[in-house]
Amino acid sequence: MSAVSSRLPVFPWDRLEPYKATAAAHPDGIVDLSVGTPVDPVPALVRRALADAADSPGYPTVWGTPALRDALTGWVERRLGAKGVEHTNVLPVVGSKELVAWLPTQLGLGPGDKVAYPRLAYPTYEVGARLAGAEPVVYDEPTDLDPTGLKLLWLNSPSNPTGRVLSAEELRRTVAWAREHGVLVFSDECYLELGWETEPVSVLRPDVCGGSFEGIVAVHSLSKRSNLAGYRAAFLAGDAAVLGELLQIRKHGGMMVAAPVQAATVAALGDTAHVTEQRARYAHRRAALRAAFEGAGFRIEHSEASLYLWATRDEPCWDTVGALAGLGILVAPGDFYGAAGDRFVRIAFTATDERVEAAVRRLAG
Repeated sequence: MSAVSSRLPVFPWDRLEPYKATAAAHPDGIVDLSVGTPVDPVPALVRRALADAADSPGYPTVWGTPALRDALTGWVERRLGAKGVEHTNVLPVVGSKELVAWLPTQLGLGPGDKVAYPRLAYPTYEVGARLAGAEPVVYDEPTDLDPTGLKLLWLNSPSNPTGRVLSAEELRRTVAWAREHGVLVFSDECYLELGWETEPVSVLRPDVCGGSFEGIVAVHSLSKRSNLAGYRAAFLAGDAAVLGELLQIRKHGGMMVAAPVQAATVAALGDTAHVTEQRARYAHRRAALRAAFEGAGFRIEHSEASLYLWATRDEPCWDTVGALAGLGILVAPGDFYGAAGDRFVRIAFTATDERVEAAVRRLAG
């Protein structure tokens, strides 16, 4: 039996463990700014909805309840500005990472097919291509790609790790190019509600997609906006033909969002107050950390959206990681996201207020 894992790169976070141990040895404890995992409470109304649906002895459906599909279509129209969204245009998934990792396989891609993603990107785009046996291809500008054999094009705006936001014009140009060449576009928009210096735009907005969802799908998650990383609640919206095919495959695979999580998702998407409250927390932490790192000699690039600061002091990223670990601060090395990030680090501002304050004090010397 061949080991599928042999197709994959080394799991990046394992390489960070020695630095985590160093940071944890700090007398005042570690300040972990490496993984963008939520630390604030799950909103009370979401927990109530989950608890109220806890008596769910039957199997949930892969497509979700009608109430969930109503919540998804309503949110996509209200928040993303999409028009004419039907139940066939949405599909719940078991967290967005699962979807990214297995999408090329579920699309039937394999040897001879190409999957493209940004040069600086979430590592799971590459993993998904390799799991399917397809060829991973990186790009700086998607419309410069050779479309021969290109079956799947990933966009990511706001970007993880850089926080860069693609404009409506950039998205429009890419969608037109992809349609011209018969390339399927998946747009990872999981950080869309976390714009700080600009307002991120969805690929589903009419002025981007021309009022048609043909050949485009947006990926959204509740992990960041609603502190639901532990719930594995995410969804797709877009081309009904693509989602219909994925629905059939996922039915056979039993890829079902748990019934209580479906109910919690309905509650979360129906409320904006908790999103506003969480944004305010992150805005405060972002401002404090940005000032502290800049004061310590770092340069911040992009970072106009998302939950991260993309920072450098013009040295190899692992040197930066080591120096900060000595202060008890753990960050992610930029080369986790591609060789082009080898002189940057990604700094998450998802730590508690108390830990952020500790980092600020340590950086001040």
